[in-house]
Amino acid sequence: MNRRVQIVMALVLAALWGAGVFAAHAGGHLRFLDRLEATLADLRTLARGVVPPPDLVTIVAIDDTVVKRGGTYPLPRADLARVVDTIVQFKPKVVAIDLLLVDRSAAIGDATLANTLATGPMVLAGAAIFPNASETVASGSAGPLAALPEAERFLLPLPAFADHADVGIVNVATGQSGSPLSVPMLFRTGDKVELSFPLRVASHALDRPLTIAPDHLMLGDRAVPTDTDFALPITYYGPRRTIRTVSAQSIFDGTLDRKAIENRIVVIGASVAGGSDFFPTPFDSLMPGVEVISTAITHLVAGDSIVRDRKVHMADALVAILLPMLLVGLLAWRRSALGFVAAAAVMAAWAGLNLFAFTHGVWLDAATTLAAVVPPVAVFIGVQLWAGGRRTQYLAAKSRSLAKLQAPAVQEWLARDPDFLAKPVRQDAAVVFIDLSDFTALSQRIEPDQLQDMLKAFHALIDKAAVDCGGMITSFLGDGAMILFGLPGAMPDDAARALKCAIDLHRGVERWIASLPSAIGGRLGFKIGAHFGPIIASRLGESHQHITANGDTVNLASRLMEVAAQNHARLALSEALLDAADFHGAPDGVLSGPLLTQIRGRSGVVTVWFWSDQDKPSQAAAKVEMID
Repeated sequence: MNRRVQIVMALVLAALWGAGVFAAHAGGHLRFLDRLEATLADLRTLARGVVPPPDLVTIVAIDDTVVKRGGTYPLPRADLARVVDTIVQFKPKVVAIDLLLVDRSAAIGDATLANTLATGPMVLAGAAIFPNASETVASGSAGPLAALPEAERFLLPLPAFADHADVGIVNVATGQSGSPLSVPMLFRTGDKVELSFPLRVASHALDRPLTIAPDHLMLGDRAVPTDTDFALPITYYGPRRTIRTVSAQSIFDGTLDRKAIENRIVVIGASVAGGSDFFPTPFDSLMPGVEVISTAITHLVAGDSIVRDRKVHMADALVAILLPMLLVGLLAWRRSALGFVAAAAVMAAWAGLNLFAFTHGVWLDAATTLAAVVPPVAVFIGVQLWAGGRRTQYLAAKSRSLAKLQAPAVQEWLARDPDFLAKPVRQDAAVVFIDLSDFTALSQRIEPDQLQDMLKAFHALIDKAAVDCGGMITSFLGDGAMILFGLPGAMPDDAARALKCAIDLHRGVERWIASLPSAIGGRLGFKIGAHFGPIIASRLGESHQHITANGDTVNLASRLMEVAAQNHARLALSEALLDAADFHGAPDGVLSGPLLTQIRGRSGVVTVWFWSDQDKPSQAAAKVEMID
């Protein structure tokens, strides 16, 4: 398959995967991503660090000090009435009581508290009761309110109290980690919709009417940036007591600072150790629920809540589709370290942008994006590695094939420099030719398979001798071969190695012929010619190239085989080769000559020597002979 088509298919599949992951998560599936997103949100909050909250809310905490004073919890209604009455006298904007006043107590205490609630702007807490303690969304009907958390019923304050105050639902929405990530602004039962406690308080504090639109909320002319289910995402300013907190004991002691109450939002709630209204947050393992609620109130009044609305979800969808495509495209563009570096840089940029957006009030989904990115990128890398392994095997096979056609030194040189000999090079080199005698006539008398076996053995013998001496076989000429010494670069011992190769060939071919059946070996002979001088090395051919050499040195080395045959010798060496090899004879061989001769097609006289084993002297004589 065409590589371009493969890349296009990979990009399309990456985009489809990202779109599928986003759609599945948005449809309520892949809930494990919620836990991951909660963890990543906590990490981003910690990376942002503690920020000073807008100083709008004061928490009056019914804490351990208060309980130790009174000796009981919940706080008696008469004592709570005293707390509320003192606060009202300091003229707050609104008093919000984050306590469930759903049970009757002493008649005098309830009456006292009811009368106190009538003295100022009050908001009381109610609770939504969900089946199986679940606060998940149940879409029982169509329309914009179908996404609201649907409760079995609402647990509201006693009518004696509710008649003097507004009521808001105090439930928060916790992620799978247990940390509250958002506060629903609206709740519903089968036939009723209630506002949340923070929304009621903010509406009173801002003194603005609340408008419920099909896809958003408005406080006066200010839009409330809720999620698609009318939930307010919250981020924490810091650990517990980051929002101004005073103990209710200061009221009983008469030490309450008026400035902590006057013209402020006051939230009364419990922070008693061992109470059930505590939640884990990024900064605290246990934060009182009243401070979580106060965080939401501060967001609503100050307008500094983090944005995770429909537009942000659209951006999440685009990232989930485009980021996997971009990463796969980069890895396909550069299947190397550069591609990995580019992809890693893009992921680092995305992570930095995601963190920057979070710390500046925009909550981009990180978990869904990772789920959209990691699998296709991992699969693509795996396929690339598999394909790379296959390609490596293929190239190794080609290299082994090349090894059969080129000398090892030339292989290495071509691997380092693919343009080696792209332009012809003139240099000195040694050339050895070998050829079988009477082979053509013999080939007409034996079977093709037997002929092939003979040639294989002959070529293997030549190959071993050439490799052992560092030569390069430029070509097999049927029943002969040309061996070149001097590539990939000229060496001082080229002539000496060529001479050794020629002698080794002489001995090796002699033994091989002797091993053949007499009917065959008796008909075969061989001749070798070797010369040293200037050559022109080049690469010939177009689609199939081979390295070769030409020039007078090559022609003369080939003609020396004829000189050997004419003089009843098997190995003819030029004096130029012997001089370049600094050869003066050897104890295990006989060097006879010199023969001064002319070579067909060449002017001048050439000095030729003949070599044979000591026990088989050549019959060549030292004479001048014209070769026709």
